[in-house]
Amino acid sequence: MYSYEELIDYFEEEDVSFIRLAFCDIRGNLKNLAIMRSELERAVQSGISFDASAIEGFGDESKSDLFLIPDPTTMTILPWRSFEGRVVRMFCDIYDSEGNRFEQDSRQILKNAVKKATEKGITCNIGAEFEFYLFKTDDDGKPTITPIDSAGYFDVAPEDKGENIRREICCTLSEMGIQPECSHHEEGPGQQEIDFRFADALKSADNAITFKNVVKTVAMANGAHADFSPKPLQNRSGNGMHINISIDSADGADYQDMFMAGIMHHIKGITAFLNPTEESYQRLGGRKAPKYISWSHENRSQLVRIPASKNGKRFELRSADPTANPYIAFALLIYAGLDGIEKKMTLPEPTDVNLYSSPNDIINTLDCLPSNLSEAKAYAKESEIVRMALPQQIIDSLN
Repeated sequence: MYSYEELIDYFEEEDVSFIRLAFCDIRGNLKNLAIMRSELERAVQSGISFDASAIEGFGDESKSDLFLIPDPTTMTILPWRSFEGRVVRMFCDIYDSEGNRFEQDSRQILKNAVKKATEKGITCNIGAEFEFYLFKTDDDGKPTITPIDSAGYFDVAPEDKGENIRREICCTLSEMGIQPECSHHEEGPGQQEIDFRFADALKSADNAITFKNVVKTVAMANGAHADFSPKPLQNRSGNGMHINISIDSADGADYQDMFMAGIMHHIKGITAFLNPTEESYQRLGGRKAPKYISWSHENRSQLVRIPASKNGKRFELRSADPTANPYIAFALLIYAGLDGIEKKMTLPEPTDVNLYSSPNDIINTLDCLPSNLSEAKAYAKESEIVRMALPQQIIDSLN
């Protein structure tokens, strides 16, 4: 945590002139406003006001003044901005005019979930893996649906025309304190994947928002358009946001199976927030995107996969996609997992088969994820986890 005086010293040393105060709407879209360095004291002490009625899900005009107070632990320089009069960005906490935390602030929703887990002696480390497409742009710089190449999984240049963009993305992320682990061409034409290291849940969600912003910015600078939508091309691989979770407990017990069981038990109720668009459901059920509520080891046809690993025990949820708000998604997964621990839920038997080619006598024994957004919303409105974790205004946004 930086003090105000330390921030001022740092900004003077690095010639910082502008500070971007960042937050997300309820959909997980990054928003910000910029202030001059001279306004930092006011931002830290009392916050910078903005019109909440202009932000989706933040309320109407009746009581629309909210305040952004920067979180200094999230400060990072934006490397693509000018080196003269540099720009830094900090995520913010959101308060109302009476000094109360704003309920619809999705970052605060995740903080609440982390706090509850901590009170129960549970630490959740999360790593998200994002897939995205790179499309060409037209002469006016507008995106097309023409991929930048026709390469496939793990292909190399010259077939892979995304490697220079991926390298620039990785270097930019590294400058911003996010350590990429690997990058490669994915199965679809022009489809990419970049994985970065796990972190605590809040930092991982912050990193996810930063990652998407960096990818889009670097792609645009290279004349391409980055598309994170779940199914940008029909009959091609969709874009997933695979969520890797590892659990540590203060008492040293292994709660992973119960945590997994809680997520599987509540998955129908939280799917509307993991897969929040109509297009999300075009992806589920094919090309390594799950349809059934099942789990197995090393099996990419399942909802939950336990990867082979020599570096600790974790599990991977494969249903979510990049249109999810990561703060809300991670919060709901934590609450669902904690419920599994509290109620000592047990996992069903693993489904050690390829579900994309299994006979009906196996398939018919399995429960399914919601098949469309309307069905997912109906489950969400009945979910005890959703009602406990989210304010009514966000639940109402499902209408």
